[in-house]
Amino acid sequence: MGIFDKCYNFQEAEKIRSLGYYPYFRVIESEQDTVVLVNGKKMLMMGSNSYLGLTTHPRVKKAAIDALNKYGSGCAGSRFLNGTLDIHITLEEELAKLVGKEAALVYATGYQANIGTISALIMKGDYIITDKYDHASIIDGCKLSNGTMLRYAHNNMSSLERILHKTAVNNSIVIVDGIFSMEGDIADLPNIVKLCEKYDAKLMVDEAHSLGVLHKSGAGAAMHFNCTQQTDIIMGTFSKSLASVGGFIAADKQIVDYLKHHSRSLIFSASLPPASAASVLEALKIMEEEPERITKLWNNTYYMHNALKSMGFNCGYSCTPVIPLHIGDMITTFRVWKRLAEEGVFVNPVVPPAVPPNQGLIRCSFMATHTKDQLDMALDKFQEIGTELKVINNN
Repeated sequence: MGIFDKCYNFQEAEKIRSLGYYPYFRVIESEQDTVVLVNGKKMLMMGSNSYLGLTTHPRVKKAAIDALNKYGSGCAGSRFLNGTLDIHITLEEELAKLVGKEAALVYATGYQANIGTISALIMKGDYIITDKYDHASIIDGCKLSNGTMLRYAHNNMSSLERILHKTAVNNSIVIVDGIFSMEGDIADLPNIVKLCEKYDAKLMVDEAHSLGVLHKSGAGAAMHFNCTQQTDIIMGTFSKSLASVGGFIAADKQIVDYLKHHSRSLIFSASLPPASAASVLEALKIMEEEPERITKLWNNTYYMHNALKSMGFNCGYSCTPVIPLHIGDMITTFRVWKRLAEEGVFVNPVVPPAVPPNQGLIRCSFMATHTKDQLDMALDKFQEIGTELKVINNN
């Protein structure tokens, strides 16, 4: 078999295109706001991770422009050599303060933060214990490490304890999402912390979808559950609530210093562009100065949860702004997505292998800046199409 045979034999995407159901790489022609322009058509954006609605904030835009004028468009090197700017240091100080840790380290992407941290810290003989629904970047980091990855049933403390009991005599770390990106539920951190303490395991929490969402400050799940001190490593991203791109790791100074000198995705990758760093810094300021954004986000979340469930949609265990509509088989999931798109509602279909077979879902996510009129317009379409395609339980 030739190296490229797999490419020429790959037909799955083309089959879906031929059916008119290809939902990926849609081109958006406007800024990421509550309404976006797709192929010249206005659509209600119900699938963005911009939870606080800051990607279009004038202050965030101005901060990026000012940084571009001062520093140029990029750093032309890695943080390790010529790519560390004073703005990176300031950002790391603010992030560490936000999540309650001694130090932080900024990466060019959240994916790099996870794979670089996990692969650098986990050695042969170490165990990485992950939730079955953890993000792909965590799984990939485990695969790049020399440790052994073990997975426990989603948010199942009995399953986690069985694994911890088996690995109690070894070096172990539990790595878990704060908010699970597809299911929209929250990790049971209080009980995870208890089990880690009982079996002498370390803990790392990925706050990608919980920054700007959980805790009154937006600091995430660890702070929300008052587990910051028991959480050894906190990871976060900038591409959701913080209106940019990039990621970070926060921990004690010794861990961060080790990563600075051993994390390959940091050392061998160009550093975060100055405009991105400035955008995050300004977003952090706005999040602190305007706590009502988080309040509004949760008001919208409760409103949509109640409405969608009352219509008969299966939203699983979601309790956050990420609300999945569980549909079932792949073709029906694509049909629901396409009909919603035709009616001007932008959502994201999720099908195998991202979810188990016949467990396709429509991933909705909501923003602080959605108006009630926009939410109601979307709800009308959800009900109309859910009824039309018989994917809601009207009983």
